[in-house]
Amino acid sequence: MTAEIGDKTKIVHRLRRLEGQVRGLQKMVEEDRECKDILTLLSGVRSALDSVGEEILEAYLAQCQTDLEPPTPAQLVEVVRLLRK
Repeated sequence: MTAEIGDKTKIVHRLRRLEGQVRGLQKMVEEDRECKDILTLLSGVRSALDSVGEEILEAYLAQCQTDLEPPTPAQLVEVVRLLRK
């Protein structure tokens, strides 16, 4: 993926924020925090991961528009499948 500088910076910042949230999850488990609190944060992390994945996919598709050879339908399906796993 070759993203625009602004897009890349935004994605990296979001991933760093997610990294902090995952560390927070680890700390919560180590501290025997309430399961509901852990699951609430876990749900937020999943949602944020899905969101950043969609941004990466969007950047990939934008890059494909500028390439000489756009991806085939099979390549697009493969990328979407990777995002959904």
